[in-house]
Amino acid sequence: MSDNPETPLDATQLAAQEQFSKQSHCYGKGHILEDTSDIRAALEGVALPEKARVLDVATGGGHAALFFADQGHTVTACDISGPMLTRLRMVATERGLAIETKQHPAEALPYDDGTFDLVTCRVAAHHFSSPGRFVREASRVLKVGGVFLLIDGSVADGEAEAELWMHRVEKFRDPSHSRFLTPAALKRLCGAACLEVTRSELHPMKQPDLEWYFDTADTSPDNRLQVLDLVMRAPDSALRLFQINIEEDERIVWWWQRLTLIAIKKDLPPPPATGQVATAVATESPAPAPQIESTPPASTTSAPAQEDAPSVNPS
Repeated sequence: MSDNPETPLDATQLAAQEQFSKQSHCYGKGHILEDTSDIRAALEGVALPEKARVLDVATGGGHAALFFADQGHTVTACDISGPMLTRLRMVATERGLAIETKQHPAEALPYDDGTFDLVTCRVAAHHFSSPGRFVREASRVLKVGGVFLLIDGSVADGEAEAELWMHRVEKFRDPSHSRFLTPAALKRLCGAACLEVTRSELHPMKQPDLEWYFDTADTSPDNRLQVLDLVMRAPDSALRLFQINIEEDERIVWWWQRLTLIAIKKDLPPPPATGQVATAVATESPAPAPQIESTPPASTTSAPAQEDAPSVNPS
């Protein structure tokens, strides 16, 4: 249950809550995200207060939250899954670290404006029902001059065919997956939320073999077969971009594109003059999201708008 019962969860949020509550035991010690060197590298050259207030959104196994608490910062870790937070509290207690935990969706942050020096979200945003709403909320709770750090899977700009293939793979492997966003899409979301992107980099990251991924997500037998079929029929663009390979021991491996994005909270723009209000409202209203066919043709090379892409049937 969310700490804010007045905000009911939507279907995507409920799917993520169910999935990660069921599989929470898979994301602690020994998970690949236990290696926090990516966080350390991302924050090189970023000035934070000596004792910053940090919010880690969709904390999962809590590896980022533990990293910042170990640095002496004041950390709040939130997640949509209660069992995830229970496990994090146990680990924090074992390590003598104080971490506040709160259960709620990423799209509705129950904190006052300008509360945090740093908001982080690490390998989670592709499960959110509304990335745009999350980014706006992250900006709202940041202090002016505060830092937004997002690390997540992504697909390079202009690779629509490979993005669609990866979406189908991820959706079969873990039905709570929503969509990977491209660097350009996330930069647009940040710009619309008074966040100035200072760094946006894609780094290839070799993933554990496919069987490990299946086990972590508890992928159903039928869906495992669907993923294997997609791998065997992967288009050239996916083979190239993700470096898909069957190794000598017959393990299927690939290189995930991991995005590291850092943005700074800017001052809010001054309110428009009275005669400009109507024009400003009309300009800021988002365009309706395009409709996506539930079964896109295999040869399609077009991808949906990336801001708040709805989930689609991967079959």
